[in-house]
Amino acid sequence: MAGNTFGTLFKLSTFGESHGVAIGGVLDGCPAGIELNLDAIQQDLDRRKPGQSAIVTQRKEPDTVEFYSGIFEGKTTGTPIGFAIHNTNQKSHDYSHIKDSYRPSHADYVYDQKYGFRDYRGGGRSSARETASRVVAGAIAKQFLGDMKINAYVSQVGELSLDKSYQELDFSLIESNPVRCPDTATAAKMEEYIKKIKKEGDTIGGVITCVIQNVPIGLGEPVFDKLHAELGKAMLSINAVKGFEYGSGFEGVKMKGSAHNDQFNTDGTTKTNHSGGIQGGITNGMDIYFNIAFKPVATVIQAYDTIDKEGNKVTTQGKGRHDPCVVPRAVPIVEAMAALVMADYTLLNRTIKL
Repeated sequence: MAGNTFGTLFKLSTFGESHGVAIGGVLDGCPAGIELNLDAIQQDLDRRKPGQSAIVTQRKEPDTVEFYSGIFEGKTTGTPIGFAIHNTNQKSHDYSHIKDSYRPSHADYVYDQKYGFRDYRGGGRSSARETASRVVAGAIAKQFLGDMKINAYVSQVGELSLDKSYQELDFSLIESNPVRCPDTATAAKMEEYIKKIKKEGDTIGGVITCVIQNVPIGLGEPVFDKLHAELGKAMLSINAVKGFEYGSGFEGVKMKGSAHNDQFNTDGTTKTNHSGGIQGGITNGMDIYFNIAFKPVATVIQAYDTIDKEGNKVTTQGKGRHDPCVVPRAVPIVEAMAALVMADYTLLNRTIKL
């Protein structure tokens, strides 16, 4: 299986399965001398871990990261950083009913067709549990980036949408509720809606908005290595993601060019930021902001029709512990992938200048 590595200079390779002994990764290319706050890394993992509230999967995993290399006396050594997170609360029998059949809209069928077999216990490598390794690496990338700040939050659940721009929000409120929406009233409505969906045995999708601030000018390369293209790839690699837009995105098509153009101030900043902080694939120093659409979780706790390995039509039912809405736990994953991209392009920029 290829495709387990992300990045060019700041490079992460992940390993492990949802119901295996452990998941983990090797982060290569992190510069030496970065003083790490290990508690902050664990805190990001805690934001992603299951069982943290009534609106997420009730799988109980401590998700404690163990580092094996690349860190000495609290600082990075410049050598590969190896780490693992042990799985402690697997219930593989919850998946025995799908051993010989395929869950609609899961990777089950295509894995079986491509590789000739599959790990049906939680989906193996296709499980979103793999993203815990990304959060570890992304938390390290955040500390490497210093003053550059990355904040993601839930801006929509189903039809419930946060009708405010990010400039109007207080990011300190993101962690004040289990939905991770920085608007108290909207968050309460979203939480009740997710609980209702869960009670029905169904799932719902949503949108996460991410904002990157204090971005220097000049990150990104023309043509095929545009920064927004890499951010799009990073976000679309996350489980359940169905859409990515940055800056004015799809709403920008409704505007005339005269209104959409970001007029310059004398210091090089712009009066508006429809470009989303990126022009020609290169950062212009303004805030980068983008939206990521997540589909409803495919596993519904209801009876459904499907096919088995022989192509016979069968009826089965979703079982086990699953998120009724993935977006609250996906917030730190989005931040992590954004941080990995920004760290990689920061190093690429340094190399090119040399």
